[in-house]
Formats: sequence, C-alpha cells, structure tokens
Amino acid sequence: MIAVRKVSIPPGVTVELAGAVLKVKGPKGQLERSVRFPQITTSIDGQELMFSTSSERKNVNAMVGTFAAHAANMVKGVTTGFEYRMKVVYSHFPIQLKLQAGKLEINNFLGEKKARYATIVNGVTIKIGNDEILLTGIDKELLGTTFANIEHATKIRNRDPRVFQDGIYIVERT
Repeated sequence: MIAVRKVSIPPGVTVELAGAVLKVKGPKGQLERSVRFPQITTSIDGQELMFSTSSERKNVNAMVGTFAAHAANMVKGVTTGFEYRMKVVYSHFPIQLKLQAGKLEINNFLGEKKARYATIVNGVTIKIGNDEILLTGIDKELLGTTFANIEHATKIRNRDPRVFQDGIYIVERT
C-alpha cells in the first residue's frame, strides 16, 4: 500500500462503517459523512480507523489524507466540540445584532438603514455578547459555513476597505 493514514478512536466514541458512510457517535452527538472514493479502502481495526490505497496517483493519495483529516475532525467534534469566537468591529456607527429564527440580523452597519442578514446553519449554536459572537457546534464544516456567512454579510462594497474597516471578524478558533 502506498498511502496509509490512521485515526485513533478514543474511549467513549463509537465508529461504524455502513457501506461508504462513516458514522461517529460520542458524548456530544453523532456525525455522518460519506467516505466513498475509487481505490480507497476504509477499515476499522480495534481502536483505529484506517484509510489506505495502493494507487500511486497523486489525487488518490491526497484524498486518503483528506478523509483522515475529516475523520479526526469528526472524532474531535463528538468528544469536545468546536468553538469559534467572532469580534464586532465598528468605528462610528454601533452595529446592533439580533438573533432570529435561523438568521442573524445585522442593523446599523456603516449607518445603513436596511438590515443585513446572515444565515445560521442548523447544528450551530450562537451566543451574542457585547461586541462578540460565540459559535459552538460539533461539525466543523457547519461552523465554518456559518462564520463565512456572517463575514460575507458584513462585506464592505463601494467604499475604501483601508478606511472603512467595520465588520464582524473571526478572532479565535478552538
């Protein structure tokens, strides 16, 4: 075998492989992901999850590492979870945030009268503090999608970004 990547499974986490679907279950919840790719075999050996290939092709070897990274993120998500901290930055017009059903309403951004909206993906918990937003969840991809939606909603258009640096930015990932 040319490429082999192993992911250790900690106690308290159960990993199942049903066809090409990887299911990881832990104290914080359960995650599923398809790990189907030609010439890649996935197996569970005791307390290790193994991705391997006998191909010498670069893209197949890269996918072995990708699947191992996804599996490691799934294991970490169901055991400890992920947390992203975002900071609300403004200079003249204080930004007001309101949480609605599945959306974050951003008011008074750069003094605009019309509100901007960012979609909150299901599976992500959001807490709003004074000039700070805390995103928590067990799926790293959903957290990344949500924070990208928030940053995109506060993108500055038709102004010089060197002068107008207002927005909501990621500060810390844990």
